[in-house]
Amino acid sequence: MRRVLPTVEQFVEGIRASNRVLLGQAITLVESARADHQVLAQEIISRLLDLPASDTYRIGITGSPGVGKSTFIESLGMYLIERGHRVAVLAIDPSSAVSRGSILGDKTRMEQLSASGMAFIRPSPSGDSLGGVARKTRETILLVEAAGFDTIMIETVGVGQSEYAVHSMTDVFLLLLLPGAGDELQGIKRGIVEMADILAVNKSDADRVALAAQARAHYLNATHLLPAKASEWSPRVLACSAQEGTGVSEVWSALEAYKDTTLENGYFAENRKKQASHWFREALEQGLAQLFYQHPAVKERYGNLEERVLTGKISPFAAAAELLDIFKNTIPHTLYTVPK
Repeated sequence: MRRVLPTVEQFVEGIRASNRVLLGQAITLVESARADHQVLAQEIISRLLDLPASDTYRIGITGSPGVGKSTFIESLGMYLIERGHRVAVLAIDPSSAVSRGSILGDKTRMEQLSASGMAFIRPSPSGDSLGGVARKTRETILLVEAAGFDTIMIETVGVGQSEYAVHSMTDVFLLLLLPGAGDELQGIKRGIVEMADILAVNKSDADRVALAAQARAHYLNATHLLPAKASEWSPRVLACSAQEGTGVSEVWSALEAYKDTTLENGYFAENRKKQASHWFREALEQGLAQLFYQHPAVKERYGNLEERVLTGKISPFAAAAELLDIFKNTIPHTLYTVPK
């Protein structure tokens, strides 16, 4: 027998009251591929969109494997909880359908944070494309904020485009670094360094303090060569040890300073608007692509055209144009004719 789901009103009231069971169920609806679940999820989210942007802080966190992201997240999370904040930790990791991302495995290592009633930890959906995971994470952010979590940490677990996805849904971008002599040794792309608002050399402890200081100086020099940011913020480079808890308060002070600066100059609100516009376009493009590929006439012709492209009998562009014509010819003319 199918389990009866709570009503939209029950979900909304429960989430606003920080009911963790209903919050978890709502996130599961967001992650579901079922059309009826998606409709219900959107109804719930639409009822929870009245929170002022300045009341929450979305922090993107990235870094190379082994940099200590989970240890840092727990250390910063506990530091914030001690100061009255409520912390949510989310992940973006489309790369592993088996492990479901590092956060699920690291939850056992983040013992204090996962046991706290002031924290909420959620791994990314498994076995999904980056676009799918990113969209679901974006919607999950709205839900956890409505549940009263004021500081949202989004960890990028995968590599490549996942950092850009996190950057497109957060207010500030924190890059964790290992003590070493340059980003080429850590496999960090220059573009990631350019996106970072705050850089923190982690594991600055024991016999690595001098090495961490050297790395900090290296990145400090590198950030001076980067183009000015639209936020009017000059990236800060810090050193910390999440294991020992040293330097974590300084990282938070820098994060607070970034928020204060961007709230004052208007960039914080403007960036949120640009991100909303970006996700609006993303949703439209995904929806249109789905409509196109599921269209019966397109599906019928697609295989033949692809085969002709592969055998060199037609160019990819001509084949695409033919499929688009098939699609357009089944749509009422007035829907895509530009008015004169």
